[in-house]
Amino acid sequence: MNAPLYDFAKTLVRVIAKVVWRARGSGAENVPLEGPVIVACNHISYLDPPVMGCFCPRRISYMAKSELFAIPVLGPAIRAVGAYPVDRRGGAAAAIKRSLKVLRAGGTVGIFPEGTRNTSGEVEPQTGVALLASLAGAPVVPACIRGSDRGRAFGRIDVAFGPPLRLPAGGKATRDDLAKFTVEIMRAIERLAERL
Repeated sequence: MNAPLYDFAKTLVRVIAKVVWRARGSGAENVPLEGPVIVACNHISYLDPPVMGCFCPRRISYMAKSELFAIPVLGPAIRAVGAYPVDRRGGAAAAIKRSLKVLRAGGTVGIFPEGTRNTSGEVEPQTGVALLASLAGAPVVPACIRGSDRGRAFGRIDVAFGPPLRLPAGGKATRDDLAKFTVEIMRAIERLAERL
């Protein structure tokens, strides 16, 4: 990650978001300022990663679908600010390893649990966030973004971060543990949505 470029882009996006979409952020104090952190957010628009990132007090490395890295200008730009590819057709091992590397170095990983944009609310969340939290021993900060799907209409965008969630300590997490933790994360995101 190119830290100066990330910080510049974050400031620029924040200014644009506030001016164009009257964007507001809340709950940033819930994001731990040190140590590994996973930020798990709903996903309704291509605006979500940059807008959520500009209100988070940490630099976030995002998983992004591998196709985006083949797009001229966009690919090199998102790679420079810490994004890394994930093959959604089954080759997720490399992305998990990269995520663990970021987390074990004390960094922040941003993930959308549904794995894709979910404008209908019908996409089932995957257990990848819970698995990463288990493997890295990292807390998960639930986040919610509202209004980004109305970006073209210049509607208001709101971003909120909730208190960190943790898997129960002790022992290796089972599939059932991961499934339950995934439900807990999604419910926390839903509560933030109700508040917004």
